[in-house]
Amino acid sequence: MQKILSCLFCVFLIALVFAGEQEELLWNAARNGDTALIEKVLSAGVEVNSKNRYGATALSFATDRGHVEAVKVLLKHGADPNLKDSFYNATPFLWAASEGNLEIIRLMVENGADLSAASTLGWASSSGNPDVIRFLIEKGAPGAKRILLRSISREDTAMARAILETAKLEEDELSEALVEAKTKNLKTTVEELVEMGAREMDAPDAVPELERFTGDFESEVVAAKLEIKNAQLMISFGGGAAVALEQRGEATFTAPDIEGSLVTFTIADGTASGFTFEQPSRGGQTQVITFAQKRGETPDQLADVSELLKSDAGRSVENPQNWASFRGNSASGVADGQFPPSVWNADENLNLSWKTRIPGLAHASSVVWEDRIFVTTAVSGDTSAEYRVGLYGDVDYVQDASEHARKLYCLKSADGSVVWQKVAHKGMPRVKRHPKATQANSTPATNGKYVVALFGSEGLVCYDMNGEVQWRNDLGLLDAGWFYDEEIQWGHASSPIIYENSVIVQCDRSKDSYLAAFDLVSGKKVWHTERDEIPSWSTPTVIPSMGRDELVTNSSHFVYAYNPATGEELWRHKMNSEVVVATPVFDNDMIYVTSGYPPSRPVMAIRPGGSGDISLPDSLNSAAQVAWRHKRGGTYMPTPIAYQGYFYTCSNNGVLTCYDAITGAQKYRARVAGRGGSAFTASPVAADGKLYFASEEGDVFVLRAGPEYQLIARNPVNEILMATPAISNGMIYVRGQHYLFAFGSQLAVAK
Repeated sequence: MQKILSCLFCVFLIALVFAGEQEELLWNAARNGDTALIEKVLSAGVEVNSKNRYGATALSFATDRGHVEAVKVLLKHGADPNLKDSFYNATPFLWAASEGNLEIIRLMVENGADLSAASTLGWASSSGNPDVIRFLIEKGAPGAKRILLRSISREDTAMARAILETAKLEEDELSEALVEAKTKNLKTTVEELVEMGAREMDAPDAVPELERFTGDFESEVVAAKLEIKNAQLMISFGGGAAVALEQRGEATFTAPDIEGSLVTFTIADGTASGFTFEQPSRGGQTQVITFAQKRGETPDQLADVSELLKSDAGRSVENPQNWASFRGNSASGVADGQFPPSVWNADENLNLSWKTRIPGLAHASSVVWEDRIFVTTAVSGDTSAEYRVGLYGDVDYVQDASEHARKLYCLKSADGSVVWQKVAHKGMPRVKRHPKATQANSTPATNGKYVVALFGSEGLVCYDMNGEVQWRNDLGLLDAGWFYDEEIQWGHASSPIIYENSVIVQCDRSKDSYLAAFDLVSGKKVWHTERDEIPSWSTPTVIPSMGRDELVTNSSHFVYAYNPATGEELWRHKMNSEVVVATPVFDNDMIYVTSGYPPSRPVMAIRPGGSGDISLPDSLNSAAQVAWRHKRGGTYMPTPIAYQGYFYTCSNNGVLTCYDAITGAQKYRARVAGRGGSAFTASPVAADGKLYFASEEGDVFVLRAGPEYQLIARNPVNEILMATPAISNGMIYVRGQHYLFAFGSQLAVAK
C-alpha cells in the first residue's frame, strides 16, 4: 500500500508540474499573440483564466501587447475581462482601456466587460485616444464630467472635445468646465463650451470647511497637492493631473477616479498636518502612504566657499585607501581620512583636477586601486536610442537591437589619461534595457591583481592589471525585469564583489535565480546556490559576524545570509518587496536593509549571526535578531548609508530621512536639494564628517553628518549623474553621462 501511495503521490507531483508548464505556455502564447498555441494549450484542458502569482491572466498579457486575434481566441474560450489581478487590482479590461486599443476594447465590451467602475474613463484617458473615450461614454461608462475637467486641467483639448461631443452633460457641468477652461486659457475649448450652452459664471466661492485640508504635502515616495477648484477638494500627486475627492466622514475622503482609495487627514490646530492615502493592492493588502504638511522652504545655509576652500586645502591624506568595488569597502560608502573636497564647480574649473570623456552609456561607478581607475561602458550603434531620466514610472523597455561594444577602461588617477581600454564583448544585446538604464550598469571590482567586470547576459570577464583577459564566463540570460510580466526586461545591475580568492555574483532573474562564486585566478566555479527569487538589482555584501563571515543579499522575497566560502544558506528574513535595488549596509554590528517598492517598503536593522528563518512577525518591530524595523519609509533606488551613529535613507525624489542607527528613532526628514523636482538614483557616500548626494540633474549636494539637516555646499557638475561617486586619496570621482570628473583640493594629497 505504501508503494502504491508513493507512486500516486509522484503522479500527482508530475501532474502539478505539467499543469504549471502548460499555464506558462498559455501565458507566453498570449504575450506573443500565438493563436495556434493558445488553441492547442486550451484544448489540452488548461483553464483559460488561470492566474500567475500576481493574479494576471492570459487575457491581461494579450491585451497589454495589443494582440487582437489572441484576445478573440481567449474570449471565445471564456476568458473573463473582469478578473482583477492581486497586485494592481486591475482587470484585463482596464489594462485594455489604458492601452487605448479600440478594437480590443470593443471585443471586451461585447463579451461582458464591466463599464460601471468609476475608474474606467480614468484608465482610458491615460491612453490619449479620444476615440476610446467616445466609445466608452456611448456605452455608458460613468464619470464624463470628472474626465472632462481632468482633460482641461492637462490642457488636452482633443480629449476634452471627444467628451463634449459624446457625453450628455448638464448646463451646470458645462459651466463648471468653462471656468476651468478659462483658467487654462484654452480659447478653442471655451468657444466650444459656450456654443454648447455653458453659462458665463464666476468661479464658485471656496468652501470654508474644505480650506483646512488644502496645502502642499510630501512623503518618502511622492509629493501631493490639495487645493479647491470649483468648490471641490482636489488632490494631485507629483505634479500630475488633479482628481476630485468626495467627503465620506469628518476627515475622510475617497477619490472616485482611484478605485478603493481612502484619504484620512490628521487635524492639528484646525488644519491638516498630514494624511494617509490608502489603496487596495497585492492579495488584499493595502498600500498606505503617509504624507506630512510640507513646510515652507527655508534658504539653505550654505557655507562660505572661500572658507570651505581653506579648510579643504589645510588637510593631507596620511593613508591613501582604495575604493575597490561598488561603494568601496563592503559597500559602506565611507572613506574617512581621504579628505575629498567640500566644494567645486566643473564649469569654472574650481577644484577640478581633470575630466576624461568616456564614450557610450553606462551607470557603472568607477573603482580605484592606487594610481589606477577602472570604469566600464557600453557603446551602442544607435545613438538615437531612447534614454530618459527623472521621476517617472514607465515599465516598458527600449527597442535598441543595435550592436553594442562593452568596454573596460583603465585610467591614470593623476591626470585621467587612458592607460588601456579593452572590448569585453561586441554584439547585439541578449536582454533589453529600461529607458532609464544602460547596458553597463554593474560596477567592476578589483583586488590590485585582477579586475572583474560584469556585463549582464554578455558575461563576466576577468583581466589582469595590464588589461590581459584571464578568463570569461557566460552567466546565462540575466533577464531581470518587471515582476508582473517577465517579458518586460530592464537589464541586470547587481555588481560583482571579490571575497578572498573568489568573485561572487548575484544573479536574480525571472526564473532560476542563483548566487555563484568563481575562482579569481582560473574562473572555475567554486560553488553555485539556487534561489527561489524574482529579479533584483542589489549587490551582495560580505560582513564579519561572530567569528564567521556572512554573505548578505537583499532580494524580493527574503534578505539572506550565506557562507561566502561554500554558498550554504545561514539565515533569511522576509522582505516581500517586488522590486529590490538597495545593497545591504553593515555598521554598528548591524545589517541595514531597505526597499521602497509599494506596498512593502521596510527599513530594518538586522543583527548578524542568526540561523534559519529569523523573520520578524508583523505584530513586532524588534526581536532577538532584529534590532529595529519600520514597515514604511524604505527608499527605492539609492542604497542607504550608515555613518557616525546615524542611518540615512534618500528617496528618489530627494527626501532624506535620518535615523538613530542604534534605536531607529527618526531624527529629521528634509529634502536634500532644498527644492522640489530633483531626482536621485546614485547612492550617497561619506567622508570626514560629510555626506555627498549626486542628483540626476547634475549637482552634488554636501551635508554635514549628524542629527540635524545642514546643507553646506551645492556643487555643479552639469551632467546627468546616475552613478555613485568614488572617493580615494583626496579626490572624489564623479561619473557623468559623458565624462568622468576628478575633483580634489591641491594640498589634500598623500605625503
